[in-house]
Amino acid sequence: MISLPKYLLTIYMTIKETLLARRIYLLLGILFITSLVVSNLIFKKFFYFYPIETPIFGVQLFEVSVGILPYPITFLITDLISEIYGKQKANEVVVGGVFASFFAMGIVFIANRVPATDWSPVSDGMFSEVFGSTSVAVLASMLAYLFAQFIDIQIYHYWKQLTKGKHLWLRNNCSTFLSQFIDTATVLVLLCLFGEIEWHLFLGLLVAGVAFKVIIAALDTPFLYLGVYWFKKRFRLKDHEEICLD
Repeated sequence: MISLPKYLLTIYMTIKETLLARRIYLLLGILFITSLVVSNLIFKKFFYFYPIETPIFGVQLFEVSVGILPYPITFLITDLISEIYGKQKANEVVVGGVFASFFAMGIVFIANRVPATDWSPVSDGMFSEVFGSTSVAVLASMLAYLFAQFIDIQIYHYWKQLTKGKHLWLRNNCSTFLSQFIDTATVLVLLCLFGEIEWHLFLGLLVAGVAFKVIIAALDTPFLYLGVYWFKKRFRLKDHEEICLD
């Protein structure tokens, strides 16, 4: 076996680790975009996360859309990317999610206009009932999403600089709690304005949505710690150090 000079071995290992870091970033971006697009496609079904018989503001406390299930994953991923790859890479994933969602909306719009055959298992009416309002939902969700995600990233890095890279739980939860409230409130206001949801359900759905997201955000903190720990150990990162892919 031919042994490489030390400097060539160092270059080889650096390239190898950079390629691995790029692949992981790509995988996180794929998971992020998939979660975002799916949440916009399935939003019209509602369920009881934890039913309480006494209604609050007209709805039960945990009466939420199934579209909310994959959505917290997007905030966990952007926080992880912000911590490891930096603010710029997190913003790039957010912008990518916007383009992917609008692209999906265009496909659904065209599919809804194409007439079904007589033998089609899914009729025009059935398809329109499920996906007919997707364009409205995506528009509302994207406006809310843009506000929430960029605010999440800004607050995350503000706390990261303020704490000098310490107290990961603080910046994770502070950024997510506020951004999730903004996201929930914005999307509900827009859906009510578009007539997708009745106004008398607004406060109840706001409380239910924010409560659900806050609980999930608190629960995902250990996973963020685990992810950051693995990255720092695998790539030998120091506190406050980020992986540069440029």
